[in-house]
Amino acid sequence: MDNNNRNLFLTIALSVLILTLWQIFYVNPQIEAERQAQIEQQAQIEVQAPEAAEDTAAPATSGAEGDIPQATVSGSAPEAGAAGAGAADRDTAVAAAERRVPIETPTLTGSINLTGARFDDLSLKNYHVEVDEDSPIVDLLSPVTGPDPYFAEFGYTGIDGAPGPTAEWQVDGNAVLTPDSPVTLTYSAPNGLDFTRRIAVDDNYMFSITDEIANAGTGAVALQNYGRTTRYTIPATPPIFILHEGMIGVTGEEGLTELTFGEMRDDGQVVPGKSSDGWLGITDKYWATAIVPRNTTYQPRYSFFTDGSSRYQADFLSDAVTINAGQSATVENLFFAGAKKTRIIDAYEADRDIRQFELMIDWGWFHFITKPLFHLLYWLNSVFGNFGVAILIATVLIKLVFFPLANKSYASMARMKVVQPKMQEIKERYGDDREKMQKAMMELYKKEKINPIAGCWPVLIQIPVFFALYKVLYVTIEMRHAPFFGWIRDLSAPDPTSIFNLFGLLPYDPSAVPLFGAFLMLGVWPLIMGVTMFVQMQMNPPPPDPTTAMIFKWMPVVFTFMLATFPAGLVIYWAWNNFLSIIQQGVIMKRNGAKIELWDNLRNLFGGGKADKPAE
Repeated sequence: MDNNNRNLFLTIALSVLILTLWQIFYVNPQIEAERQAQIEQQAQIEVQAPEAAEDTAAPATSGAEGDIPQATVSGSAPEAGAAGAGAADRDTAVAAAERRVPIETPTLTGSINLTGARFDDLSLKNYHVEVDEDSPIVDLLSPVTGPDPYFAEFGYTGIDGAPGPTAEWQVDGNAVLTPDSPVTLTYSAPNGLDFTRRIAVDDNYMFSITDEIANAGTGAVALQNYGRTTRYTIPATPPIFILHEGMIGVTGEEGLTELTFGEMRDDGQVVPGKSSDGWLGITDKYWATAIVPRNTTYQPRYSFFTDGSSRYQADFLSDAVTINAGQSATVENLFFAGAKKTRIIDAYEADRDIRQFELMIDWGWFHFITKPLFHLLYWLNSVFGNFGVAILIATVLIKLVFFPLANKSYASMARMKVVQPKMQEIKERYGDDREKMQKAMMELYKKEKINPIAGCWPVLIQIPVFFALYKVLYVTIEMRHAPFFGWIRDLSAPDPTSIFNLFGLLPYDPSAVPLFGAFLMLGVWPLIMGVTMFVQMQMNPPPPDPTTAMIFKWMPVVFTFMLATFPAGLVIYWAWNNFLSIIQQGVIMKRNGAKIELWDNLRNLFGGGKADKPAE
C-alpha cells in the first residue's frame, strides 16, 4: 500500500474517531440536556393551575411591518397535560371534548375538535410504535389537555367575535370526514359575518380547508386569516448531525428555513420576510405537520413561547381581506399531517403546486446522490420484496457503474507492487536528495503507466455512497421497520444481537451499561463487517511505519465497534461491499502479476512468523 493510500485511510480513520468521540462527549450530553429540559418543562406544566378557557383570539393590532399580532396566534396558552402525575391519558383527553367530527381514511384515524375546529386527534393507521404489529399505532396529534399536546388550527382576527381558538363551530348531523365525504362546519359572528368551512381529506395526509365568508352586515369588514401548528414537547429521537428535527418551512426569498428545538429555545422567535407561496411547519424524524396558505400574501413566523405552558409553534398571518356589505370572500388553506413518505411528498409538490415540498424530507448535502439512491432501492424492493436484498443488488450495480475506474485503480496499485524493487533501488541510489528521487519516481511512474494516487479512488467513491445510504436508511420512513432475514427485523435500527451476551443466550443486556452500552451491542453483522474489512486490509503489504501499522492493525476493530451502533442496513452494505472489493482486488492483482499479501500477512500475524521487510 503506497503512502497516498495510507494517508487517505489514516485520515478516514481519524475522522471516524473524531465523530465517535463527538457522539460520546458532545451529542450524548446534549441528548441528556434535551431530556432534562423536557422534564423541567413538564414539571412546570404540572404545577401550573389549569385554566378553564382555551386560547382567546384577541383583536388584531397594527404593528411594525412584518409583525404578527402575537396575542392572536399565541394568546393565553391553555394549560397542557403532562406525561406524568395528574395528566389525563390521551383517550380521556379526547373524550373530554364531546363535540367532535370523526376522521376515517385509509391512512388516518382521529377527530376534529369543534371548539376552534382544531385538529388535535390524529393517529397513523399504517405505522406502529414498535416493529411488532401488535404494538399501538403512532399518535401524531393530541389534545392540549392530555400528554404531549400537538395540534393545528385555522382562524381569523380583525373583528370582535371572529372565529378563533374558542369558537364553537356547528356541524349538521353525525358527519364523518372521509376521502369521499367532506364535512361542512358553520359559524356565525357578530356584525353579520357567516363562516362556512368545508374540510376535505385525501387518501393520504392532506386536508383542504376552504372558508366561505359572507358579510350580511351593513358595513365593510377587514379580516386576517391565521394558521398555526403547535406542539408542547420535543421528539424522543436523540439529536444527530445528519437529521433535522424542529421548525421547517420554505417561504419568501429566504427559501428553506430549518431551526432545531434547541435553537428555538435560544432565539425565542424567528420572523422571515413575507411570502406569497410556500409552507411552514414542524418536523420529526418520520412525521411532520405543515400549513400551506393559498392565494394570499402572509407573514410566516417560528416561535417558542414560555407564557403559560412552554410550546413550539409555526404560524402565519395573512394580509387583510376586505369584504364589503352584501359580498363574500373565499379563503383556502392546506394542512399536511402524517408520514413523510417520499412519493406522497413529491406528488403533493407536483399536484398541489407546493413550492419545494420535497425538502420536508432531509435529504442532506448529498441530495443529488441520496434521492436517486433511494429511488433505486425503492424500485429494487418493489421487484424483490426486501429492502435488504435491494441494498445487496444496489451495491453490485454501483460496483458495475464504477468498475472501469476501480479496475484502473486496482490495476495501478498492482503495478505499483510489481515495481517496488525498482522504487527501492531509486531510494537507495539518491539517498537524501529528495528532489532527484521524486523526479526519478515520476519518470518510473510514467514509464510503467502508474498513477500514484489511483488507489485512492475506490475509497473516495465509497465515501459519498456510504453517507448517502446512511442518510436513506436513517431518515426515510420507507426504511423504518423494513426487515431483512433472520434476526434483522428493522434495517434502520442497529443489529439487535450482541456477542457480550452470547447473542441472547445470557440474560444480560449490554446496552444497559452507562455511556458505552451502545458500543457493547456488537452483533453478528458488525462482526462480519469487521472480518471482511480486516481481510481486505491484509491483502496489502504492511506499512513500514510502526505507528501507521499499529493504526491499520486496530482499525477494523475500531470500525467494528463503531458501526455496531449504525443501522443494520448500512453495516450489511459495508460488509457486502468489502467482500466484493476483496474479490475484485484479488482478481485484478493476479492478472497484473502482483503478489497478494493476504496469506503471508495472516501467517505472520497468527502464526508468529516474521514478516518480510516491506519496501520503503
